[in-house]
Parts: sequence; structure tokens; C-alpha cells
Amino acid sequence: MEQTIHRDPALFYWILFPITVVMILTGVLRHYATILLASTPKKLELPAIREQRSLLRGINLRNNAHSIPPSAFAARKNYMISAYKEGAFLKDPENRGKAAANPMTDPAAMEGMMGMMKGNMAMMVPQTLIMGWINAFFAGYVIMKLPFPLTLRFKSMLQSGVATRDLDVRWVSSLSWYFLNLFGLQSVFIFILGNDNAANQMAQQMSQMNPGAGVNMFQPGQDPDKIFQSEAENLEVLEHEYILKGVEERLLSSV
Repeated sequence: MEQTIHRDPALFYWILFPITVVMILTGVLRHYATILLASTPKKLELPAIREQRSLLRGINLRNNAHSIPPSAFAARKNYMISAYKEGAFLKDPENRGKAAANPMTDPAAMEGMMGMMKGNMAMMVPQTLIMGWINAFFAGYVIMKLPFPLTLRFKSMLQSGVATRDLDVRWVSSLSWYFLNLFGLQSVFIFILGNDNAANQMAQQMSQMNPGAGVNMFQPGQDPDKIFQSEAENLEVLEHEYILKGVEERLLSSV
């Protein structure tokens, strides 16, 4: 027998709808607050750009080696390996072999840490306020029922704040509706703010896990010379196989 709960229709207008609207508006405000708090990235100097692009060049050669003839690959490989081992691409050749500098003394690293702190504040403060608001005014309410069946594993996720064992798993509490909106409004934010928005919860978490992705290939505290030496070893052990080798025979044999 299907479980029925007589609910006040006003719950939709006074709980479900306000939580959804507040979550959307908070995401929009977080997006613009993050833009205002973000500092303008400093332009890299030419030696630093050369250092990064040289490492990327070796990685691209290793990943796309099958697309160039053996002679061209051998010439590029020998050049890159010798340059890596000699430190020809280092931004500061005079610091080669020395211990890596303390990241806390690097102004660029400190600026990146401050940017992370600002991003965390823009993400955590609104969440804390909304969580307190929902706990204070809407705790314990069952606001909607999902139209499709679910297993009991979803009960703890959909019925947070409602301590009952007999309630059908398809019923959703107000607190669970907040969590569903927290991770389920990405499409709405993309529609309103575009793909590259700061309101996307999952994207912000990924950027916090890897804040230097796409900006600086060398993280604070890393020794570029050791990275170059490692890439030189990767190129040395790479076995080259040209993708067009014997293509005429393969083509004629398939006819």
C-alpha cells in the first residue's frame, strides 16, 4: 500500500520555493563576489614562460611521437634531452643544484594562497549562513515526494533531519532539499552565468584541489631542474613507432 502524508500545500511556497530561490541567488552572488575578490594574475617574465613551454614541448613530443618520422623524432629527442640535462631552459641557471626556495617566502606563492583563502571564504560563508537559516526555520519538514521509487540506501540522503524509520524513502526533507540544490544547480548556473562561472560548487572544489592547473606548471617548492631531468629520462626510454610505417603494404593488403 502506498504511503500517503497529508501536507499543507503552502509548504511549496514557504519552504521548497524559497530555499531554491535563495540557493540560486546565493550562487549568483558568490560568482560576482569571487570575481571582485580575485586578484589580477601577474604576467610571467619571458624566462619563466620559456621554462614552462620547454617542459610542455617535451611532454607533447612524448605524447605525439608516433605522428612524426623516426628521423624527425630522433633529432627532436636528442635536442630536448641534451637541453634538459644541461639546464638550457632553466629560468635561473645559477640556482641549479641548490635547495628549492621556501614557498612561504615567494610573493607569487603567497598571492596564490591568499586567492585560495578568498575563494574558500566566498564558498563557506554563504553555505554556513544558509545552513543555519534552514536549521532555524525549516528543520523537520517533509516538503515533497519523488515520483519514482528508490532503494533504502537513499533514505539518509533524502530525509536528513527527519528521524523516523517508517517514512517512505521517496519523501524529501527540507534539509535534504538544500543539499540536493547545493550539488544539483550546476545546469542552472551554467544557463545564467555561462560555463566558466564561480557559482559551480563542483568546479570550485576541483579548483581548490588543484589551484595551479593551467596557470603554472611548476608548483611552489618544486625544483624545475629535477622535473626536466625526469622528463629527459622519459624521453630516453621511449620506444618510437611511426604510425605510417608500412602504410603502403597495409593499404594494398586491405584492397
